[in-house]
Formats: sequence, structure tokens, C-alpha cells
Amino acid sequence: MMNIDVNKLNTLEHQINETIIKCSKENLNLKIAQAAEACGCSMSKISKFVKKLGFNNYKQYMNFLYGHEISQKYSSNELERIKDFLDDFDLSLVDEFIDLMNSCDKIILFGYGPSFICTQYFEYKLRLTTNKFISSAPDEISVERLIDDKSLLVIFSATGKFKSFEKIYNYSKSHNCKVLLIVEEYNTSLLSNYDNVLMLTKSTQSNNFKPYEKSRTIFFIFIEEVIQHIILKNRQKNVEQKQMNTTKEDI
Repeated sequence: MMNIDVNKLNTLEHQINETIIKCSKENLNLKIAQAAEACGCSMSKISKFVKKLGFNNYKQYMNFLYGHEISQKYSSNELERIKDFLDDFDLSLVDEFIDLMNSCDKIILFGYGPSFICTQYFEYKLRLTTNKFISSAPDEISVERLIDDKSLLVIFSATGKFKSFEKIYNYSKSHNCKVLLIVEEYNTSLLSNYDNVLMLTKSTQSNNFKPYEKSRTIFFIFIEEVIQHIILKNRQKNVEQKQMNTTKEDI
């Protein structure tokens, strides 16, 4: 799993990002020591910035800036792909996703084809476990009618290649709506157009399959993990509330 989110960066880190982007255009082989010198900070700070942004290391970050192909694993076997996903699963990203949802009053889920079916299932589960306004939108017009500055738009896409989401993304951002793009496959080309992308795997499915023919198994695993975490958090809150009430009665 890899989550690239520029919204996580503080002012200094935004400056580091802008400085390195500028230097990378002038130097086609910018070393980490050179980047640190240009930014007026240590190499350790650069490494921490890169990981906070969501990349695994400085080399991967620079490959993205230079537009180089970032190595990815191709899995021909679906069970092998799921195993790789489970081995690489980062539970902290589930908690981050829940925190992002909790920061908004309305959750709008959106996707095309089979991904839309996933959002409908997610809507059903979230309605059972949260008190928030939850809606799975069938098209962009519906999304536009639903979003406001207290909303989070979560877009599901298996590949990120079937159809562009740039129009609804830009519309949402112009209305101060938070946006998260969740993609099953590894596709760093999306990072140029979206400021918060969660790639669930570092692999791709066979190109012999059309987007609507590809598996959404990993979407459902991620959804179930989110729901289970919410249930556990809700139970913990109930226990804490009962303890507080018992304490008040004793007093």
C-alpha cells in the first residue's frame, strides 16, 4: 500500500518539495546530498519528508519527478496478488482513512462499473456503523449535487485509467471538498493530477483484462478492514462511556 498525500506536508515540507522539483528540472541526476544542500537541511530531513509524502525512498520520489517508470510487480495469479497485498498491508493507513472520514460530515462514494458496486456495498456498511451522511453516487452530476465544504469525496478505481476523474476532482476542490482517490493497481501517473492517492497494491493485473473485467477483491478487503476498525472503535467508546457513567454514579 502507498498513500501519496501532499496535504500532510507542513509549510517547510512544502518548500522542500517545491525546491527539489525546481532543482530536478535543472539537474537530471539530483543526489540526495545536493537536494539537502539546496533545501538548507540534512539528508535525514529529506528522507523523512519523502516518506511522509508517501514514497518508499528518495529514489522512488525522484523517479516520479523525472517521469521515469517506477518498478512494479506484475501478478498473473490473483491469489498471489492478494497474498502480496496482505503481506504489505499497512493498518495505519486504515486508521488514517477513518480519521479523514471523521473530519467530514458527509461521505460521498463514487466509482464506475464494478467499482460503483463496491461503493454501494461500502455505503451499506458505513450506514450501519456511523451516524454520518453516506451516499454512493452513480454519476458525476450526482456528485456535484451532493458535495459541499464539509464533504469527503472518495473515488474508487481499479486502474485509474478507465476514465479520468479530473473534472469532478477539480469541481470538488473548487468547492472546498476533500478528495481521496483509492486505486487497486499501482499507477504513479495519477500523482501528477491528484493530491491524495491511496494505491492499495504495488502490482498490476494482466493487461489481457479490460478494466471492468479486473478483480475488485482487494477493494472489499480494504472496506472490511475499515468497517472492522470502526466497529472496534465504537465498542471502545461505549465501554469508556459506561465507565464514566459508573464513576459519576459512585460520586
